[in-house]
Amino acid sequence: MGWLNRHKFLPFLAWLPRQTRATVGRDAIVGLSGAILALPQSIAYALIAGLPAEYGLYAAIVPVMIACLWGSSWHLICGPTAAISVVLYASISPLAVPASQDYITLILLLTFIAGLFQLLLGMVRFGALVNFVSHSVVLGFTLGAAVVIALGQMPNLIGIDLPSQTTALKSLIAVLEHRGELDTPSLILGLLTLVLGIVLKLLVPRWPTLLITLIASSLLVWLWPAMFGHVRVVSAFVGHLPPLSPLPLDPELILKLLPSAVAVGMLGLVNSLSISRSLSTRSQQLIDANQEVRAQGLSNMGGSLFSGFLSAGSFTRSALSFEAGANSPLAGIFSALWVALFAVAGASLIAHIPIPAMAASILLICWGLVDRRGIRALYRVSRSEFLVMALTCVATLLLELQTAIYAGVLASLFFYLKRTSQPVVQQWRDGDEDIMRVGGSIFFGASHYLQTRLQRTEGKHVVIEAQHINFIDYSGVEMLHQEARRLRDQGRTLTLRRARPQVIEELRKLEGEKCPIRFED
Repeated sequence: MGWLNRHKFLPFLAWLPRQTRATVGRDAIVGLSGAILALPQSIAYALIAGLPAEYGLYAAIVPVMIACLWGSSWHLICGPTAAISVVLYASISPLAVPASQDYITLILLLTFIAGLFQLLLGMVRFGALVNFVSHSVVLGFTLGAAVVIALGQMPNLIGIDLPSQTTALKSLIAVLEHRGELDTPSLILGLLTLVLGIVLKLLVPRWPTLLITLIASSLLVWLWPAMFGHVRVVSAFVGHLPPLSPLPLDPELILKLLPSAVAVGMLGLVNSLSISRSLSTRSQQLIDANQEVRAQGLSNMGGSLFSGFLSAGSFTRSALSFEAGANSPLAGIFSALWVALFAVAGASLIAHIPIPAMAASILLICWGLVDRRGIRALYRVSRSEFLVMALTCVATLLLELQTAIYAGVLASLFFYLKRTSQPVVQQWRDGDEDIMRVGGSIFFGASHYLQTRLQRTEGKHVVIEAQHINFIDYSGVEMLHQEARRLRDQGRTLTLRRARPQVIEELRKLEGEKCPIRFED
């Protein structure tokens, strides 16, 4: 029993002892690739959030390690994201000057509050949210996110310096408007990197493709300065290990930040659960959504104390972990350790990576995200689910990512309610009896449909074969009582045959012994 409790509170004990020298070595290499990808991204997201560049590195160290140790997904890697960075800036910039000490303190306090909110949701098993993210929504979100990320990298691929856009459509329009500024050497370098990556994927799919292509492109720029000397590279930075950041416990300030913290905390959870669900369908892994929610909360609470601003699942880094063949969450932990090492000792090496080569590598990751087989199968099996997938994908392209997820979930619920609002009813006549066999639940969405069918009956006795009715709510109870009284006034009867005990109990609660409905075994 003690061992089970340790797994509950220290979930990494379930997988950490099973690691071998080979799997640890593999995860270390995958983690190195992830760190190389994380460094420029994290710095960029910190600047978007209005923070100094080094705070992006801090957010890619401690929060990532905590989320990997306490989470359940093998491949989910957390860190700063574009959507959350934009929301943080919009929330805090009216309250303090960006990049100032007051601004940094407010960002970290908001992160702690959001993390506490996430932890509380995990403790009350809010992870059920993932059940409302259907497979069709996941497919559409994955396809759309891959396109969004790819379009967002086009300016870097062709050597144009453009600000980050909030949607794929805006990114495409911005690139087309500035297409005349295309830098040919940058495009050539990016295409060479892309071709090398495709060849390596085909010939040696288990090799660390991202690492090899980035090293090769960096060497090419260094060896051929006449051609590529002006190509943009990752900005130089001075890094340190994350410092401790004491947070002010001011009740008035906490109440002021609470609405924003709840909103951004929910955004982070939905993003993280969607990504973990998406990758789990590809890896055949069963995830514990509640454990994942708790891990997100712990990572943001702990990360804020070590200068890390709010993090969530990163689609790009998580996809890299999956595509590169990570064996366990150790890949994410190694990624954080590599970031810490480079932050202290390797900043000058990172500054030699060409931006177009990084963009080409991300394009390869995006292509690997698209589940072409799953999309074809969905089209053959269910056109309505395919429509949900397509709507989610379009929403992802036209709206911000988090809004697209909400739109996909609402579309799934709409089609679900549409189906369940018309339960399967088989009807036939036997003498003076109209018999109806009802399959499904009688709830508020289905009551009107069933009532209409009952009002069309003409037999002296109306019998509902109720053995397949699993659940009935107040609307269903009220509707059946109303129909039973109507039939009684006409000298007719309503009988439920072979109803389940819980259904009979709910029906008798309304009028007790005066219940106008008859019951038969």
